[in-house]
Amino acid sequence: MVQIYRFAAVRPGGRYSEEIPSVPYDVVTAEEARECIEKNPLSFLRVSRPDAELPELPPNDDRVYRRAQEVFDGMLADGLMQRDPEPGMYVYRAVQDGEEFVGLVCCVGTEDYENRTIRRHELTRYDKEEDRTRHIDAVGANTGLVFLLYRDPGVILSHVRSIIDGAEPDGSTTTASGVLHEVYRVADGAALARLEDLFAAVPETYIADGHHRAKSAVNVAERRRKEGRFTDETGKFMVVLFAHDRVRIHGYSRLVTDLGDYTPAGFIEALPKAGWTVRPYAEIDAAGYQIEPLAAGSAPIHVMHLYIEGTWYEISRPVADPADLIGSLDVSVLQKDVLEGMLGISDPRGDPRLHYMGGAKPLSALKKLVDSGEYAFAVAMQPVPVETVLAIADNDGVMPPKSTWFEPKLLSGLVIHTID
Repeated sequence: MVQIYRFAAVRPGGRYSEEIPSVPYDVVTAEEARECIEKNPLSFLRVSRPDAELPELPPNDDRVYRRAQEVFDGMLADGLMQRDPEPGMYVYRAVQDGEEFVGLVCCVGTEDYENRTIRRHELTRYDKEEDRTRHIDAVGANTGLVFLLYRDPGVILSHVRSIIDGAEPDGSTTTASGVLHEVYRVADGAALARLEDLFAAVPETYIADGHHRAKSAVNVAERRRKEGRFTDETGKFMVVLFAHDRVRIHGYSRLVTDLGDYTPAGFIEALPKAGWTVRPYAEIDAAGYQIEPLAAGSAPIHVMHLYIEGTWYEISRPVADPADLIGSLDVSVLQKDVLEGMLGISDPRGDPRLHYMGGAKPLSALKKLVDSGEYAFAVAMQPVPVETVLAIADNDGVMPPKSTWFEPKLLSGLVIHTID
């Protein structure tokens, strides 16, 4: 059973909802965040990426986290951000490339993370976990949304969508890439009770994006409980709930800096010897995000697309054991047989030769990086079916790093949950 909670959000006041919301903290470097802040001094990146304004300090310095708190408190004091008068929930609507995504912003309990009512499919990294733990504790707020999926029994999404029919958003902004983000406040008691009842019939939820934000919120609750600073709100964290079949999922591309002992021609020639079928791909839509596979068949098959020395190739092979949910992933077999088996890249989290690009970037971006000489080759991955992601989480499985890229990418600063 999923229990959701109301909360009195802190949100941009008036017209500031167009200027304050920013991309999530973890999709930009400190330098990129600094450039965004220079262009827009109201950007919420001043709170979520305080290291951007303090380049002279180590990013984990106490003064960096104090700066985030000072900026957030200043936004409240100056009226740039305001607290809603009473607890409610919020409908989050995003429109991207003509496609509409509708979710519900609310809070969930940290105990639901610990007892696996909230399920996850990725490991967290200690350094990133510790950073957000300190950030949440210092600011006294969940400044970013955790993206959760739920299996809709058939009535929830339509009900959430009906709440905003004909309504005007309480906050709205359009990103530079043309994605519209809107928030609608739900304050009516009967409407809130109905939402609570609907989700009480859902047995579990799944983290699509925000594993570190979720685990860090749990860490803060535990730390404050031990230190005698625990409050009811500390035991909750902010999420947005989307129906699992109404989101977009992309593959996560791989970029490799060098071929080790192989020449480009020798690498392509070695792939068939390792069991891969290799086909040159004559023409692709470089502005697109995914390549239509050439390989087909009734049996499960691995398919991915490699770009090297000005040519795209499709590499494919049969799936050895479809019952092995993790081992049968394209990313798993690429890592085991090619990146590690042929190139010696054994640590997909830390090897400096291996880099990643989210699937929302067009194929032309991969091509450009390889053509520049910065990388020896790139591999564009097919998306993992969302049902596979949920099945792995149900079985306590851990997917390889950078296996999925979920959309919509949610903005930070449209809705904030305070825990003090």
